Amino acid sequence: MFGLGIPELLVILFIVLIVFGASRLPEIGSGLGKAIRGFKDATSGKDAIDVTPKEKKEAEGKTEGQKS
Repeated sequence: MFGLGIPELLVILFIVLIVFGASRLPEIGSGLGKAIRGFKDATSGKDAIDVTPKEKKEAEGKTEGQKS
C-alpha cells in the first residue's frame, strides 16, 4: 500500500487527530466514504439523475397503490 507500514499510518492518524480533533473524525470519515461511493458510481456509469417527468411518477404511484 504505497510503501506505508503500520508505524507510518499511526503517525498520519495521530497528526489528523491533532489537526481536526476527535469530534470531527466521524464527519470526515463519512464525507470520505460518500466521496468514494460517488466516484465509484460515476465510473461505473450509474445515473444519479432521475429524468422521469413529475406527472408520470405520480401516475405510476397511483396505479401501484390501486393494485395493492
